[in-house]
Amino acid sequence: MNQSLFIVWRESIEALLVIGILQAWISQQSERRRAMLLLWGGVALGLLLSAALALTILFAGEWLAGAAGEWFQAGLVLLASALILQMVGWMRRHGRSLKQNLQQAADSHLQRNGGLGLLLLAMLAVGREGSETVVFLYGLGLPKHGAELWQFALGGVLGLGLAVLTFMVLQAGSRLFSWRHFFAFSETVLLLLGAALLVAGLDRISGQLMALELPEQVYGWFGDALWDSSAGLDDASGLGAVLANFAGYRAMPSLATVAALAGYWLLVAFWLRRTSPAVSPCVD
Repeated sequence: MNQSLFIVWRESIEALLVIGILQAWISQQSERRRAMLLLWGGVALGLLLSAALALTILFAGEWLAGAAGEWFQAGLVLLASALILQMVGWMRRHGRSLKQNLQQAADSHLQRNGGLGLLLLAMLAVGREGSETVVFLYGLGLPKHGAELWQFALGGVLGLGLAVLTFMVLQAGSRLFSWRHFFAFSETVLLLLGAALLVAGLDRISGQLMALELPEQVYGWFGDALWDSSAGLDDASGLGAVLANFAGYRAMPSLATVAALAGYWLLVAFWLRRTSPAVSPCVD
């Protein structure tokens, strides 16, 4: 529940930020009514695009049974982890000029395409955030039934409501909780969640490799634990479970898990050094 709440919260705020920037720009145009209709038409189409992707992934997961399904889900989990790195880097590079770039693109589309380009711009912006949300949520492991499914769905609903409230607070302006603080906090949690997704994908791959005829050494890399810290911090309950869900902690990690996490954080350090510090793209 906590994971789905955070993902929906973070992605929804970014989508609301884009919508807010475009709304502020539209309020300064002469054809405000038509432009606003195009904006919300694009938002609706973006949501439909995300829903279509969600249905495609769900049907593909149901259709691919057994080992094929496990490899498919492992691939999507690893894709979600990679998307988090890409998203953090993109926002760091373009956050400072996000408002200006969006308004310039909207102005160009409105003049050249009679406003249809504005609809497309809104559709792609919202569809991008929605598609990322779909991949992230599926990567977290969608429960099949029962109380866990309801908790997962409830987390998403609460995340959406919290996103609207957070966006209103951020727009009102506050020294304690500004756009800069929001992006710094959410960036940190996203990178930790990326590590958790990477380990979850590796766990699925390890399970499939154990069923194949491979050299004994490979089984050791993926199956043998380097240490056991479950007596002090179990990854199935309490704080250990939180760390497992949000940071990829394992009480009995294999060599492959340790190497993957080390490689991930080295890549994160390299990635962040190449990008500018996070900024606060405020909406007037």
